[in-house]
Amino acid sequence: MLDKENLKLLWEALGRLDEGFAELPEFAGQVPGKNRISEVLGAVADRLRDNYPYCHPLYAGQMLKPPHPVARLAYSLTQWINPNNHALDGGRATSAMEKEAVAGIAAMLGWHEHLGHLCGGGTMANLEALWVSGRLAPEKRILASEQAHYTHGRISAVLQLPFAAVECDARGRMDLSKLREELSRGDIGTVVATIGTTATGSVDPLPEILELREKFGFRIHADAAYGGYFGLASNLGEAARHAFDVLGRVDSLVIDPHKHGLQPYGCGCVLFRDPGVGRLYKHDSPYTYFSSRELHLGEISLECSRAGAAAAALWATQELLPLAKGGEFARGLEDCRRAALDFHGRLQSDPRFITPFPPELDIVVFAPRAESIHAACELSRKVFNAAARRNLHLAVAELPIKFFAASLGGMKHDRATMICLRSVLMKPEHRDWLGRIWELLVESVDECNMR
Repeated sequence: MLDKENLKLLWEALGRLDEGFAELPEFAGQVPGKNRISEVLGAVADRLRDNYPYCHPLYAGQMLKPPHPVARLAYSLTQWINPNNHALDGGRATSAMEKEAVAGIAAMLGWHEHLGHLCGGGTMANLEALWVSGRLAPEKRILASEQAHYTHGRISAVLQLPFAAVECDARGRMDLSKLREELSRGDIGTVVATIGTTATGSVDPLPEILELREKFGFRIHADAAYGGYFGLASNLGEAARHAFDVLGRVDSLVIDPHKHGLQPYGCGCVLFRDPGVGRLYKHDSPYTYFSSRELHLGEISLECSRAGAAAAALWATQELLPLAKGGEFARGLEDCRRAALDFHGRLQSDPRFITPFPPELDIVVFAPRAESIHAACELSRKVFNAAARRNLHLAVAELPIKFFAASLGGMKHDRATMICLRSVLMKPEHRDWLGRIWELLVESVDECNMR
């Protein structure tokens, strides 16, 4: 199941890299514990077997997608150099790769001028974007939907910025009427628009939020950590399409290449439409990295040391699979969405299940039907375990009951939330495996209903 064929490509590339240092005197580095490396590496392999099969299509639970082979190989190859992209002195080649790769993501938004860089993941990227917001609008509130990632509330607390969650509508999107109520108070500095919530993949109504910005004058930060690449897909619904079409009008944006961008963890990206925000990062270092007069990445980021290997992996992937509509990368996203639409259609037509609104991206939530909401919650947990015994791995989520209101029928309303099942169909292979996934799910539900 694991890719081993491409290791020969790594060996060839390593020889090519080694040739670049041929003029140096021979040198054999110290390797402490050299005689036990094989033993310890074998122990690591044994320990790693205690994992869910994240790379297999029967894993459809959390947001875990295997990196592309070229990303994995480029990352591994770069580890022989182990560059640090904090500064040009620490990572000349990989700093250039990072700038090019980030420019490619910015171009996907239509940004020819921008400021941005890679970071450890979406949390750090969002922290940086809200830090900039706080510097530009000190003491003003941050707003995000109640379905936005919990990190926004935490980050606001770290930054000592007031934060409030805005209610969602029945489709998991920020409720515009509730947003207007908050904006009318006149103390809002930034609105976070989530472009693909982590629970349901819902896309906040960005065109309408942009219109409100014209009236109330606030910054818009797009948390597109999960969904950002879907702007390349040709098969989005109308509302999501409209949101992605205006995504380039936000003030800042976060996207995670280590999700749909086929990268190893951790690789996040933060982008600002106005390069002028770079002035906020100004610092005086007593010692580092001034052998080059060129701006280095450490001067425009809150993070200091960052893996140059992440930049090499992303650059290689985008070189192989350009971020273009109609391209091979985009077609992979379209397959994920088709799988989600197919899965939702099967659930909707089967009386054993309840499911809310159709997926906007590639996340599907559902629950087994029961006499009451409480009973459905209990049954969801049982189905989760029964499916896992069949090597079908789902996730469990707890969502507002209003998301399911239209499909509950005569079920007794004895809870305010629904504990349900969630599938993230983020591998293109999920489309071909959907028949098997469905078969195992139905077996699991039938087993639990017979008990």
